[in-house]
Amino acid sequence: MFPFGPHSPGGDRSAGAWAEEPAPYEGQAAAARPPSPLQPGTDVTPPHPPARSPRRPGAPSLSPAPRAGELEPPGVPESSAASAQGEPSPPSPPRRRPGPDCKAESRGQHRLSAGMGGPGARLFGWLKERSLGRGLFVDPARDNFRTMTSLYGSIHPADSVYLSTRTHGAVFNLEYSPDGSVLTVACEQTEVLLFDPISSKHIKTLSEAHEDCVNNIRFLDNRLFATCSDDTTIALWDLRKLNTKVCTLHGHTSWVKNIEYDTNTRLLVTSGFDGNVIIWDTNRYTEDGCPHKKFFHTRFLMRMRLTPDCSKMLISTSSGYLLILHDLDLTKSLEVGSYPILRARRTTSSSGVSPRNSLEVVTPEVLGESDHGNCITSLQLHPKGWATLLRCSSNSDDEECTCVYEFQEGAPVRPVSPRCSLRLTHYIEEANVGRGYIKELCFSPDGRMISSPHGYGIRLLGFDKQCSELVDCLPKEASPLRVIRSLYSHNDVVLTTKFSPTHCQIASGCLSGRVSLYQPKF
Repeated sequence: MFPFGPHSPGGDRSAGAWAEEPAPYEGQAAAARPPSPLQPGTDVTPPHPPARSPRRPGAPSLSPAPRAGELEPPGVPESSAASAQGEPSPPSPPRRRPGPDCKAESRGQHRLSAGMGGPGARLFGWLKERSLGRGLFVDPARDNFRTMTSLYGSIHPADSVYLSTRTHGAVFNLEYSPDGSVLTVACEQTEVLLFDPISSKHIKTLSEAHEDCVNNIRFLDNRLFATCSDDTTIALWDLRKLNTKVCTLHGHTSWVKNIEYDTNTRLLVTSGFDGNVIIWDTNRYTEDGCPHKKFFHTRFLMRMRLTPDCSKMLISTSSGYLLILHDLDLTKSLEVGSYPILRARRTTSSSGVSPRNSLEVVTPEVLGESDHGNCITSLQLHPKGWATLLRCSSNSDDEECTCVYEFQEGAPVRPVSPRCSLRLTHYIEEANVGRGYIKELCFSPDGRMISSPHGYGIRLLGFDKQCSELVDCLPKEASPLRVIRSLYSHNDVVLTTKFSPTHCQIASGCLSGRVSLYQPKF
């Protein structure tokens, strides 16, 4: 950060201008008396440093004389050198009194340095926004979000991968590798497909990845990924050796629907329709599996997610409840049989600090919800952990909507819980097509946009028309999401969609087994 002031690169004057500058010749008293800053037309400047205080005309210079053979410092007049050697210096010629143009320029420079609405104010404003973490240059994604928004605004169906439904059936989930080099497809009929998303070329088909439909895929790093299935198992795979599984994990008693991964502890977290959340220690896996333990249990479990910093676990249910485990500690199992015990642990904390793994049960607010309740079918989290994204449908499947809820901390809102951590900020009604199927939506890598299945295509949604950050456009009351672009390239209901983590590309998969890729057209 550049210093701001008269000695900065963008200050009023250069550093040498303060070293030695006689006052305008108006008599001895005028030279000794500094101008008052209250007089109109005067050039108000900061006080001179002691080492650079101006001297009286004709007084001996305090600068040391140059040694023999050394050059004089640049910018020092000959009279200064002569005075240093004891020779009398010639009288300085009288300088011209500054005219109106010089005074106007000086006043203008002073106003800029004082921050009266010029570049100085912009500089200080930029520094303030940067210190608060709200400037354009704090996050690299903020620096080019306008370009990315323009690219996504011009996105079109670029290529399609036609897959025969006779072999693999519907596409239930899509997942990119962290470096964006591989796109994996979880299929209805026991298969996992791998593609190169840049060239749209098929890489490999894992024809018997599981004994039942594959529900979810999760990359642990750029080479290792996990799959889960309705056959109640989880399988680990290595991209360098796809002929066989690394290992198969057994522990669930019903369909396994969700996989999460804690990169700090290398713990794999899975959830299924048996209501169990199970922790797997991948640090000690062998060909026979790896150690595991049951972490949590609840009825009507649908989806489970971890925040990016793994400080919270969110669990959605088919009964419309959202369970939030705060201050998460995955190393401690929660052997409890009902909600009230954990909720009592949370409310009885009088120190102001919630205990580890404390539970909050929330009924998310849904605008226009009917009296017969809602089912939270899809659950996603903002990539920076600011909000959660829910896809809700009524129990009778006659209404469907997408809602964004901001995480907030504050005073107690309800007597049941010491704080209500979610506040509805944005929503939009979805097309009620493909009843009975779960539609998986997602955030963009920078969190500015949402890709949501909509009938036979997808919609790109933003918090406002400019695709601003959520924290920069938080409304006081819940407001509709803005449709940035609608893309339709399928001939059946779209069930899942995913942003590439590294390229301006979106993938979507539908009920008939087709995968479409969307890229900008130039």
